[in-house]
Amino acid sequence: MKHIHGGNIYQYGKILDFSANLNPLGMPERVKTAARESIDRSEHYPDPYCTELREAIGRAEGISPGHIICGNGAAELIFLLAAAKRPKQALLTAPTFAEYGQALEAFGCRCRYYPLDRVNGFQIGRDYLEALTEETDIAFLCNPNNPTGMLTGRDFLKEVLLKCRRLGIFLVLDECFLELTGEKERVSMAGSISEGGIFLLRAFTKSYAMAGLRLGYGMTADTFLIERLNELRQPWSVSVPAQAAGIQALRETDFLEASVCYIRNERQWLLEHMRSYPFTVYEGSANYLFFHGDRTDLKEALVRRRILIRDCGNYQGLCPGYYRIAVRTRKENETLLNALGQIYGVADSEVE
Repeated sequence: MKHIHGGNIYQYGKILDFSANLNPLGMPERVKTAARESIDRSEHYPDPYCTELREAIGRAEGISPGHIICGNGAAELIFLLAAAKRPKQALLTAPTFAEYGQALEAFGCRCRYYPLDRVNGFQIGRDYLEALTEETDIAFLCNPNNPTGMLTGRDFLKEVLLKCRRLGIFLVLDECFLELTGEKERVSMAGSISEGGIFLLRAFTKSYAMAGLRLGYGMTADTFLIERLNELRQPWSVSVPAQAAGIQALRETDFLEASVCYIRNERQWLLEHMRSYPFTVYEGSANYLFFHGDRTDLKEALVRRRILIRDCGNYQGLCPGYYRIAVRTRKENETLLNALGQIYGVADSEVE
């Protein structure tokens, strides 16, 4: 399978990775310790139902553990949903996370796309409601959207969900990046799960920099769907270390609050400096920045300087010249900006 995402550092050797949008503060030390200590228990198979982890998630989210399913990252759950629902037609935005379309098309689904207009800053418009038709079986939305970072308000999402319920459309809402925006309490649709018709995706990947451990979860009131997902999945897809790390991560509330504050400040600093270059940088809310530049070879130019960014030219609805960069530490962000200064011939490329 062709790899079309960020984070594939292995072909480059030692490189500074801005292509994967992870918490710049890294994995909490207590989470690392929990994963290490669980190795002694890894001679046994992991709990296939992630019972203790689901209970911990349920306490954190205020939802019954019976309405939660854990997976080998959110990606496993996306493919399981496509396999379980077998929709004939889906509505996706363009651009958005490529995994949705890849999973749906693997099970014979036809994908329609609602184009996000750069004139409107890639924000979803009210005409999205008109794109939800009786022929649509499933709709995927990402909030904030990947790669644009644009956040959609809860009031509008409630309108979307209401129409989806009326037309019998199953709504999958991906909130994997929401926690690091600091807007979770204001924007999350977790409170609408009990009303049905929606599957909420979350992951430990971004918030706790656990990409290599692979841990995500979904929440839905449809217990029959959860049962079907469990029937379709491979046994033991969530390892002992991943489950132990997830349980500890849910206790790291102070770490998460500090991360949100750090990212908010660093993101604004990086945004202001990025506008010193010939880029159109879009106002988003996520722990990454989406921009358009005058060069289509910017990724290659930065790789030569041992920096990797995400070229977004292969996203549905985008063309070469669009890029995404993670918000990282101040020192790492300065390294990126100095490299851009060299590429664009800025005389004094040292960022203060």
